[in-house]
Amino acid sequence: MELKNKRALVVGLGRSGVASAFFLQEHGAKVTVSDAKSETQLQDEIAALLDRGVSIETGRHGERTFRDQDLIVVSPGVPSDQPQLQHARSLGIPVIGEVELAFRFLKGKVIAITGSNGKTTTTTLVGEILAKSGKKTLVGGNIGTPVISLVSQSAADSMVVLEISSFQLETIQQFRPWIAAVLNITPDHLDRHHTFQAYVDAKERIFENQRPAGVGKNQQSGDYGVLNADDAAAAGLKGKVKSGLCWFSRRHPVDCGAYVAGDQIVFQQNGLEQKVLGRSDIQLKGAHNLENVLAAVTIAMLAGCQPEQIRKAVAEFRAVEHRLELVATVNGVAFYNDSKATNVDATVKALESFPGKIHIILGGKDKGSDYTALNALLRERARAAYLIGAAAEKIGSQIQGTTPLVRSGTLERAVRQAFEASAPGDIVLLAPACASFDQFENYEHRGRAFKELVHSLTPVTLGDRA
Repeated sequence: MELKNKRALVVGLGRSGVASAFFLQEHGAKVTVSDAKSETQLQDEIAALLDRGVSIETGRHGERTFRDQDLIVVSPGVPSDQPQLQHARSLGIPVIGEVELAFRFLKGKVIAITGSNGKTTTTTLVGEILAKSGKKTLVGGNIGTPVISLVSQSAADSMVVLEISSFQLETIQQFRPWIAAVLNITPDHLDRHHTFQAYVDAKERIFENQRPAGVGKNQQSGDYGVLNADDAAAAGLKGKVKSGLCWFSRRHPVDCGAYVAGDQIVFQQNGLEQKVLGRSDIQLKGAHNLENVLAAVTIAMLAGCQPEQIRKAVAEFRAVEHRLELVATVNGVAFYNDSKATNVDATVKALESFPGKIHIILGGKDKGSDYTALNALLRERARAAYLIGAAAEKIGSQIQGTTPLVRSGTLERAVRQAFEASAPGDIVLLAPACASFDQFENYEHRGRAFKELVHSLTPVTLGDRA
């Protein structure tokens, strides 16, 4: 892709938007950025962009701004069906995302991981395994580091491990991972995709440009698709995989991929079965994290790692920040930060990770979710639910009668109320089932705020709390 002297517009000034603007400018493009947020909201980003000579439009998306371009790069947070983008496409202007832009310049082999839940844990774990196996490894994407920021570090022998969201997959064209994995698909982002099928359609695009695997000695030259055999929606994508198909399962053996056999994690390919690690080597809580490990084992074995290297990396791996992260135990009450549980299915998995005595904090910005899916687990395992944010009333109406409800309003009040109501051995769990954008910048901001609030709690005697 030739960028020199091209007129390029970047839409949306999140992390990837700013990184894209810098990349385009460094490669000789004449760059404009456009964001509907106000100049005040974007003051930090604006200062950095102006220093680079980038033109800036804030507070609106001007029709002419979109029309007078040779290339438009869209940030993931900007809906791809926005009218200005549709009009630009009708004029023949290429509209791509930051992932697609980066792919045109990346060197090495790309490993892409998507799914409704578990993406960050699996992506991080795969990166750890590859790095500890001596491979030149880069990790980024939806995990926090824009893919475009990895381009300058990539080389022919790089393994580039990417967490990829449905929003990012909407705007790919040539993006082709060597190994592409779909961990699971449950309803999420319906406020953006409108229907579950549209969401599934976005996820399946990860396989769109892959090429069939070779045979015999040349098998490694082809691409691989990895699917969760235990997740109906993910398994239903098998017909979309044009490359070598492998699976992972915690319920039954698979012909190609990783599965649980007694107390062992086993990998099988071409009729060869290898024990990789024991279940006791896994330090992460919950059945969903067992699935994440199985996915990571499958990917790592396909990438040429050895079982002992994988076992050692998994045994040393701890929970990723904001994902069932143990923050502290105060007066015998354990506080867990699962701020990344931004949809109902993730919250179900969080609840399933504990046998009971849970004080759960729910709420935030609704994404068109059905919270009744929580009801059975709330009845069985929750001592109370503390509702915060814009979705509090909707959640309350859908889980009414399952467990005592406390309308806390804010995260600060919820943490204090949960602590005061808990007893030694109880769990206080932040697993909101919602996006964070009503009260926080993102789920990381929400998770950090939760941790600060927990660390500010003062241990007291049981008599003082009574």
